[in-house]
Amino acid sequence: MRIYKEKDYEAMSRRAANIIAAQVMLKPDCVLGLATGSSPIGAYECLVGQYRVGDLDFAAVRTVNLDEYKGLGAGDEQSYVNFMNENLFSKINIAKENTNVPNGLNEDADGECARYDEVIAGMGGIDLQLLGIGNNGHIGFNEPAESFAKGTHEVRLTENTREANARFFSSLDKVPTAAYTMGIQSIMQAKTILLIASGKAKAQAVRDAFCGPITPQVPASVLQLHPDVILVGDEEALSLM
Repeated sequence: MRIYKEKDYEAMSRRAANIIAAQVMLKPDCVLGLATGSSPIGAYECLVGQYRVGDLDFAAVRTVNLDEYKGLGAGDEQSYVNFMNENLFSKINIAKENTNVPNGLNEDADGECARYDEVIAGMGGIDLQLLGIGNNGHIGFNEPAESFAKGTHEVRLTENTREANARFFSSLDKVPTAAYTMGIQSIMQAKTILLIASGKAKAQAVRDAFCGPITPQVPASVLQLHPDVILVGDEEALSLM
């Protein structure tokens, strides 16, 4: 495991973007597992900047996103399809057909989750998986549970997670109660995992994940078993390490 302690969010974002950029340069047709939320926005901005000056080419890159809210589609401004388009995909030369996000409008949960697992398998797996971490230790939308979920699955979002994401919606009532999320097995099968964390609110979750016992009650703790994990955090997020 490699740990990079950066001064602040901007420095953390630059470091994370450079790690992703190196993967794209090393393997132009790589498969990137991507995340949403506030944590990766700065890294995406840095990647867009590198693309605009001609340092990066995403023409052959393929992507799979971690998750999507159930009930939201591309037309909803709070969907993760829309998030990715606004923050990254529309600003680089990636082919739309090479980007993948679970279909939140598919009411057939079992069918959609099986389809998404097939998409990942058909790509030959993920070269680099970007993760954030929730205040309760969740990765993707894999919430604290009695066991680690293996494949893509439907999850009921905890109130902790819904409250943390309410800032993106007009009110807590508007935050979906369920999501489709990539499973722990798919995440763990990525060749490299890059987890980013920023702010004092994430400090306990980071410590529990990397310094505590491996338990499904702290989903990110399973990353201790992965052979190639990179943790990039700012000083506040790593203050308890």
